[in-house]
Amino acid sequence: MEKPKLLEQVRAEIRRRNYSYKTEVAYTNWITRYVRFHDFRHPGQLGKKEIVEFLNFLANDKNVAASTQNQALCALVFLYDHILDQPFGTLHDLKRAKKPKRLPVVLSKNEVGRVLQNMDGVKKLVVKLLYGTGMRISEVLRLRIQDIDFEYQQIIVRNGKGLQDRVTILPEKLQPELKTHIQKVKNLHAKDLKKGYGSVVMPKALNRKYPNAETEPTTHKPERITERLPDKAAKLAPFDWEVGCWFGFRSGMVQ
Repeated sequence: MEKPKLLEQVRAEIRRRNYSYKTEVAYTNWITRYVRFHDFRHPGQLGKKEIVEFLNFLANDKNVAASTQNQALCALVFLYDHILDQPFGTLHDLKRAKKPKRLPVVLSKNEVGRVLQNMDGVKKLVVKLLYGTGMRISEVLRLRIQDIDFEYQQIIVRNGKGLQDRVTILPEKLQPELKTHIQKVKNLHAKDLKKGYGSVVMPKALNRKYPNAETEPTTHKPERITERLPDKAAKLAPFDWEVGCWFGFRSGMVQ
């Protein structure tokens, strides 16, 4: 039997370890760039010297951030430790990219209001959830209907940072708007089912364990939109500083 290609092995091992999809994309991207940097030589033929050359190139020539260089290093550690079985240990000649010390941008309640004034529809609802629940942008976009508990006024966050589940509050003020949106999604889902659509891909063997789950609305996400959604609204608000979807808030939760 032919041995799977290198990136196929990487993807299979990442999925076996239940790493996030973002990690899979990032690691395979860095491994591809590493191979291209060394004229498509197989990583098994490369050692510490070539690894350091690539990482130092990122820091010195590409001027990448410290976190970016560290992500590339993590990808190569994963490759050599778990795929090639050639751990390279400490890299003594590695030049670390400098990590700047910056204070986070934290918006006041009035400033958050100015951002929301430049938004509408589902995008506005998503940002309200960011503000009112403390969830990360990726967690809000992965939110499923079955993880929203209106009776206990809480949301179950699945596979958060470190693959940990947790519970966060669901502000009472957001519930009517969220219920209305969910009903719209259910109506659309019912129409899709009549047309022969409306199913989702179930991970691993869940489609065999729960044969009807792929068409049940509770397993679906309320909306699919980009993670860049608050950026344009923040630019329309007249701030004197840069604000993105990662901004924080000085005030408490939505009342």
